[in-house]
Amino acid sequence: MISSNDFRPGVTIELDGAVWRVVEFLHVKPGKGSAFVRTKLKNVQNGSVVERTFRAAEVVPQANLEKRTMQYTYKDAEQLVFMDMETYEESRLNPEQIGDRVKYLKEGMEVNVVRWGVQVIEVELPNSVTLTVTETDPGIKGDTATGGSKPAIVETGAQVMVPLFISIGERIKIDTRNDSYLGRE
Repeated sequence: MISSNDFRPGVTIELDGAVWRVVEFLHVKPGKGSAFVRTKLKNVQNGSVVERTFRAAEVVPQANLEKRTMQYTYKDAEQLVFMDMETYEESRLNPEQIGDRVKYLKEGMEVNVVRWGVQVIEVELPNSVTLTVTETDPGIKGDTATGGSKPAIVETGAQVMVPLFISIGERIKIDTRNDSYLGRE
């Protein structure tokens, strides 16, 4: 159980049979009446966002999430197979459970799988990955980093905007949170 006074961004709570993550909170003490906490909550399963008000010191159940380090091993038909790094057990997940960041999954990559009971809530990829460029327009002599950008396709099939001087076969670092180019490796 957690008090609404202890809400901070990132705290997970259980409400109405679902897991919610606190995105924003504001503790309000009006001149008249009792204090309250105004929050913005994001549903971890489906991504919907709601605003909700709690009385000050109202107690709500905190979600017990289990985070395990797993390694992506291979794709079997329509499922992705992950191996637990401690117990060596395999888990099969659908690409929908990972979301749009599935485009950065590479065999051998370690990820954090977050579970609520037996249900997989989310798969956390590293903040940045290094991948090889497989398709892009050729770079021309004189192209600079500030001259513009062009699309490039990396080994996992993801498309990323890169500077004009990047060519096929180069290894680039990509920020998985916002799909941006970070630099060459």
